[in-house]
Amino acid sequence: MSSPAERYAAARRRTAHPALADFTAELGFSLDPFQVEACEALDEGSGVLVCAPTGAGKTVVGEFAVHKALAEGRKAFYTTPIKALSNQKFNDLVERYGPEKVGLLTGDNAVNGDAPVVVMTTEVLRNMLYAESPALAGLGYVVMDEVHYLADRFRGAVWEEVIIHLPPSVTLVSLSATVSNAEEFADWLVTVRGDTKVVVSEVRPIPLWQHMLVGNRVFDLFSLRPAAHSDAQGDAPRQLTARERGASVVDPELVRYVREHERRIEGWGGDRRRDSGFRPRYRPPARSDVIERLDKAGLLPAITFVFSRNGCDAAVHQCLMSGLRLTDEAERAEIAAIIDERTGSLPEEDLHVLGFWEWREGLLAGLAAHHAGLVPAFKETVEECFVRGLVKAVFATETLALGINMPARTVVLERLVKWNGEAHVDVTPGEYTQLTGRAGRRGIDVEGHAVVVWAPGMDPSVVAGLASTRTYPLRSSFRPSYNMAVNLVSSFGRARARELLASSFAQFQADRSVVGLARAAARHEQDAQRLAAEMHSDRGDVAAYAQLRREISDREKELNRDSQAKRRMEAGEALAALRPGDVIRVPSGRRQGLAVVLDPGMTDLADPRPLVLTEDRWAGRLGSVDFPTPVTALARVRVPKNFNHRSPHARRDLASTLRNARVENDLGARRITKGRSAAADDPVLADLRAALRRHPVHQLPDREDLVRVAERWYRAVREAEELHKKMAERTGSLTRQFDATCDVLEELGYLVPEPVPLVPADTDVVVPMDDAPVVTDDGRRLARIWSESDLLVAECLRGGVWRGLNAAELAAVASTLVYEARRDLPGLPAIPAGKVSAAVGEMRRIRARLQDVEAFHGVPATRDVDLGFAWAAYRWADGQSLDRVLAGAEQAGTELSGGDFVRWTRQLIDLLDQVAKVAEDPVASVARAAVTRVRRGVVAVAVGG
Repeated sequence: MSSPAERYAAARRRTAHPALADFTAELGFSLDPFQVEACEALDEGSGVLVCAPTGAGKTVVGEFAVHKALAEGRKAFYTTPIKALSNQKFNDLVERYGPEKVGLLTGDNAVNGDAPVVVMTTEVLRNMLYAESPALAGLGYVVMDEVHYLADRFRGAVWEEVIIHLPPSVTLVSLSATVSNAEEFADWLVTVRGDTKVVVSEVRPIPLWQHMLVGNRVFDLFSLRPAAHSDAQGDAPRQLTARERGASVVDPELVRYVREHERRIEGWGGDRRRDSGFRPRYRPPARSDVIERLDKAGLLPAITFVFSRNGCDAAVHQCLMSGLRLTDEAERAEIAAIIDERTGSLPEEDLHVLGFWEWREGLLAGLAAHHAGLVPAFKETVEECFVRGLVKAVFATETLALGINMPARTVVLERLVKWNGEAHVDVTPGEYTQLTGRAGRRGIDVEGHAVVVWAPGMDPSVVAGLASTRTYPLRSSFRPSYNMAVNLVSSFGRARARELLASSFAQFQADRSVVGLARAAARHEQDAQRLAAEMHSDRGDVAAYAQLRREISDREKELNRDSQAKRRMEAGEALAALRPGDVIRVPSGRRQGLAVVLDPGMTDLADPRPLVLTEDRWAGRLGSVDFPTPVTALARVRVPKNFNHRSPHARRDLASTLRNARVENDLGARRITKGRSAAADDPVLADLRAALRRHPVHQLPDREDLVRVAERWYRAVREAEELHKKMAERTGSLTRQFDATCDVLEELGYLVPEPVPLVPADTDVVVPMDDAPVVTDDGRRLARIWSESDLLVAECLRGGVWRGLNAAELAAVASTLVYEARRDLPGLPAIPAGKVSAAVGEMRRIRARLQDVEAFHGVPATRDVDLGFAWAAYRWADGQSLDRVLAGAEQAGTELSGGDFVRWTRQLIDLLDQVAKVAEDPVASVARAAVTRVRRGVVAVAVGG
């Protein structure tokens, strides 16, 4: 029971904030302190920024803004970053206020758009602001859920555009995950939106306990559980490393056991194996064993983050093969009903290629994978089953941590290293917090648990440092695009547009960062002075000697690159000469040995990728990267007509013929002889090496020590120069980028400078000499194209590049502007010949011309076309089955999962839909036809069509 004083204080608050009292009376639960603080600030007329952990209940503040808008007879817009969240919030608000008061606007749906409360994706609101939509009349509140998305590299600019362009009369409610620079973000909001209250809560609604699984034992990560999990850990000095922060709190028993475990692993195998150089491979605990252990401890349901799509699928398969089953008969029946309801509209003929039956088997056992490679219907089914407590173990990639609300009792991290698209990198403290934030279900669990699976080399102190650090800084990704520049100039003129860009969060951060850059530059300059004194020698110029060594190294690398490029070109020419039936030797790699060519793999705009069969019956395509030296035909064998390389029987017979050819033609293993190195005959390199040997420093006994100091001096000087360059770039950087972008658009005819009116010299009238351009008809079309390749799309439309294409051909060509391969592939993927190939060739020529203009004005280059999805888009728009589409894509050089195919096709539909709206006939009518042809089958189910 509360005391009389507490009851009196509560009554005072209700009197002071009657709207909040009415709102909380309808909730059925009491608000947390941070929710009360934010709602009271909102009730007093202030904008608010709320930063709190996942599941803390930030959205209650947004719902209070909706309540206030309705009570005041004004409108409220509730924006979310993804359509799934929009749909979820729309359903929540309809249930509360009724369908007549709530609308939904996304790229796929438009429901009751004139309602007083409208849920929408952030891009929809941005487009409404630029178009000065009449729907903005009477707008009182805008809720921006997941506002930390403004750090997103591709879409983040949209959030800043909305915040800057919203009318001053609109109150902004920003909801964010916990970020370490909330005060900085709030300071910026004050500059652009006026009075803004920042409310930060570090308190998780459910306590989180951290553990490590070492072998078959689970340890607490921290020695003092209450202290280790208190907010005090977040206040650790910033200069400490993760290891230092964690060492003071990590459980000493865990540290001892890890040391003993590593010694046992290193000592395993006996002296004989160690003497022979044999190192046993560490085997992590089986995934089924981990799940069973969690199940016995009452720690399910669990999400295991694997960081690999194939790893997620393999984990489910491994658990099934081990006989693991986590559901009873009643749960299986309920899961089966959900599967039928969610996937009933999927075409029957597509189920096999989507892996439906294997996926269903895992789901019925309470096991599932969750990643971007799954079609939306599969992901939504997994999410519903998991939220209902029917699926007990989900193996997921990190994208789940960024998606809709799907908490678990336990989160398991198999590794603390992930692939970021370019390299394997360590998980950051912010990412660790985000991933483990899924543990603990409010109203269900008393506590959540995070379990890190130990592996050799993993230091518990580092893990503890990750777990006790709260650093997730918000960094703006804002930069002016061509579409944004045209819209800004059209709406405000160039001078006013500059002012708006100068008020962006990106420029705000850039201006603040200059102070830190200046300090860092000064440190490097001091280091350079100290190192210059250390490397001084009376016998010669050590810096010049070190420079000679760098020039030699650079020249060797340049020659190596040139020789590799030459070898690749020669290998490509040799591959182009191959014919079906040629026997070749694959010199190295997994497919090393003899192989017979089944199909030369010659296509337009593509390196040859022959389809081959090896002696061990593997059939697949190889590229020039598999042949470091040009390949030659060693012999010939007969390949049966209509040979089906997918048939095991056919592969077996032809592989036997290939082995016989080895014996008959004496094609045993051959040693590859390397040619003479290009560096051996290079006169420039020879002169540099001679100068190095003549240099007086070369004779010094301590020259290596001096050179090491000189290299450190060189790095310090270079770092200082780079920092000074960054400082110059960041001061007014966005306005310079904007001006350069406008210069490109002016040169290409999308913007035209307004003529300055002539005024008599003796007049007192002062005419502003503003170079504010006006937007041309082509510019107005560009303003309606929302794509990463917006200018290239506009140039293709203006140049008539897509005239004469049919629906399937246009789909293939447009796909090159939306698709982006997950990793670099050797050679170019194949594309349809004829009109598609010709159109793509013209697009590449246009893009090359754009690059020249962009380079002249210092604007980042427009991305190149990506051919990897062209065949898939063409075949799908041509009406072919999903099985043939995916198999054809693989044959053309691109492996696609069902989920990948649906995701890229949805983006293709979005671009085609835009083309249909901005192009002239016949391209517009063909684009509409392409949308109809592409929106079918599994794609239609995904987009609600």
